Amino acid sequence: RRFEPADAAGYLALVEQARKLFDAGFTRLADQPFHKIATMLKEVPTLGRLRADRSVWQLVCKHLKHPKLREAFSIQPLLVGGSPFDTTSIYGLIHYLERKWGVWFALGGTGAIVAAIEKLLREEGVAIRLNATVSNIEMTPGVGGRRPKATGVRLEDGTVLAADIVVSNADPVHLYGAMTGQARKPLALRIKQKSRTSMGLFVMYFGTTKHYPDVAHHTIWLGPRYKELLDEIFNKKVLADDFSLYLHRPTATDPSFAPAGCDSFYVLCPVPNLDGGQDWAVEGPKLRARIVKELDRTLLPGLTGTITQDFYMTPVDFKHDYLSPKGAGFSISPHFTQSAWFRFHNMSEAIDGLYLVGAGTHPGAGMPGVLCSAKVVDRLVPEAKVTA
Repeated sequence: RRFEPADAAGYLALVEQARKLFDAGFTRLADQPFHKIATMLKEVPTLGRLRADRSVWQLVCKHLKHPKLREAFSIQPLLVGGSPFDTTSIYGLIHYLERKWGVWFALGGTGAIVAAIEKLLREEGVAIRLNATVSNIEMTPGVGGRRPKATGVRLEDGTVLAADIVVSNADPVHLYGAMTGQARKPLALRIKQKSRTSMGLFVMYFGTTKHYPDVAHHTIWLGPRYKELLDEIFNKKVLADDFSLYLHRPTATDPSFAPAGCDSFYVLCPVPNLDGGQDWAVEGPKLRARIVKELDRTLLPGLTGTITQDFYMTPVDFKHDYLSPKGAGFSISPHFTQSAWFRFHNMSEAIDGLYLVGAGTHPGAGMPGVLCSAKVVDRLVPEAKVTA
């Protein structure tokens, strides 16, 4: 209301539309298998009624007038690897999801969640093998028109682990490009192999010997340009001189992340993926310096003299460490034609006994999406056992 009086009512209308998108896209469909075209066709009337053909930006502009409010309430697609200008408006549901349940933080961070899951797995007798990269999926050859069947995995050191069912959380583009050999892939899958990937990420972790009590746990720091900057990142693949940032200060909630009187941060900067051709050995230090300078000038005065223990990751690290094609930060982009049935299926389109979870599969990237992809597979695997 302070920025634009008419936008108070407009915002409430936006929230109501986000609720409808949430009810359809998350509550009903986020944990439902989408590997059958009939499932997609059944949802077409709902998607049409909710205007899923519109972008998130178009959805927000329909309800809000002030340019800065439009920016603030259209950034959610960046949380799952998409630009608000070409991500389907169905992802407007993120706004309602955050309003409905809030944004939660586990004490100890994501590492604490991983440790808790590991503890549960070991209690259930699950064997865990760490620091071992899977090089390819072992499978029987497809004979007489039948599809091959996954029989296990082969590790980089040559070890073969046999399995009745294989569940992969590797990026699907990498899985089908480098881990499944000459397995015949249907046309729809070959098309998905050429899907548009998300942007890259420059993520810098650092501590400070100074305390910043006025900085929130989560801060979105928007630069001087919005649409133009996103166009350069997503479409032109240009690393601009300006940027927008997400700043995370876990010590605002969990002081154990830093010694007394100090703070802990990471800052995330959307950048072009490796299709941009940037030399990150050169650009990484330069971008780090620009970000520190701007944070020092604005949110974190004195940062230049108090920053400590900093390191960063670039799209090159995402490709090397996570086998993410093109160094993308969120697998394939959340366009309408790369969502639901059009996204990589949780039940492999090419290999029996192979299931997919993670950011590149249905329903998509982000912590809620990735966890829901596991719920989808949980529905599929018992079904496979019954019908085998």
